[in-house]
Amino acid sequence: MTQLWIGTYPEAGAGTPVGLGEGIWRVTLDDATGALGDASLVVTLPSPSFVAASPDGRTLHAALEVEDGEVVTLAVDEDGGLTERSRRGSGGAYPCHVSTDVDGLVAVANYASGHLGLLAAEPSAGDTAPATYGHEGSGPVTDRQEGTHAHFAILAPGGRHLLVADLGTDELRRYRVVDGGVEPDGIAATLPPGTGPRHVGFAADGRTAYVAGELDVQVHVLTWDPETATGSAKQTVPAVVGAATGDDTGRTDPVRHPAGALPSHLAVDGDELLVTVRGADVLTRYAIGPDGKLSDGRSHPLGGHWPRHFAVVGPWVVVALERAHRLVVLAGSGEVVSTLDLPSPTCVLPA
Repeated sequence: MTQLWIGTYPEAGAGTPVGLGEGIWRVTLDDATGALGDASLVVTLPSPSFVAASPDGRTLHAALEVEDGEVVTLAVDEDGGLTERSRRGSGGAYPCHVSTDVDGLVAVANYASGHLGLLAAEPSAGDTAPATYGHEGSGPVTDRQEGTHAHFAILAPGGRHLLVADLGTDELRRYRVVDGGVEPDGIAATLPPGTGPRHVGFAADGRTAYVAGELDVQVHVLTWDPETATGSAKQTVPAVVGAATGDDTGRTDPVRHPAGALPSHLAVDGDELLVTVRGADVLTRYAIGPDGKLSDGRSHPLGGHWPRHFAVVGPWVVVALERAHRLVVLAGSGEVVSTLDLPSPTCVLPA
């Protein structure tokens, strides 16, 4: 059995009052069959929408996606419980992603304010306010790109640079890792106007990057230089394969997909790339070629609304269907093999 930590929103949506089952849940996954079970709410917290673990798995860091953003650090007890160790400011408003990629640090993407926040991974009594890094800019989608919107932080191949996907400016911001922190180091890649970069992944050899475009409903493939942590355009493919690209008048929109599809999370799984798409409510698989390019895309229906995040666990893909209030497990064929009702799941983290 594999234990899964599940982050959630309040059932009525982000920013609403607590008390509707939100918090961090623990769920079991049968490694042989893909069956989900034994769901329990371990700790109640307001909007812990994203959860990351320390390298040894004994500590969790949860981003509380609220206006006065916070990061809660919790110890994983021997019996599988969680004990809160600290609650610190995230360095901005409405944090939506937290990463433990950089040794000794917790990196937080604060969506509403656009800030990157940095905290010590091990909280202490002498902790000060988090280091924060802002940015300026906007994009052509005026209701979503009126300013900067940090959405995701990831360590680039080689371990020398931290990248932040900025949905508001169509950029991957770059920060050089230095002793005890980071320092701004320019822009690693600029995506086409209106892309809305949300999540980033890398091929195993570190020479290709994949970016989920939330606003243009595309997956952008970049040639990646690990030495300089710089990406350049290589390929663009649709995030939904086989779906209509225009509305019932035949009009198409080069900036926003008229059907309202919104790619969310992507991840490399061996020789495949997976991406979930809200609105279309599918998981799309692509084959990764020797040159890093994508082919043979196929979208699999998930049987529920708003897939926000997923995790690959052995042969299974566990998907959080936020607005369906359900977890689903897919086999490699795309078949749904198991479901479990859970209030507004937003993040899946194997323990």
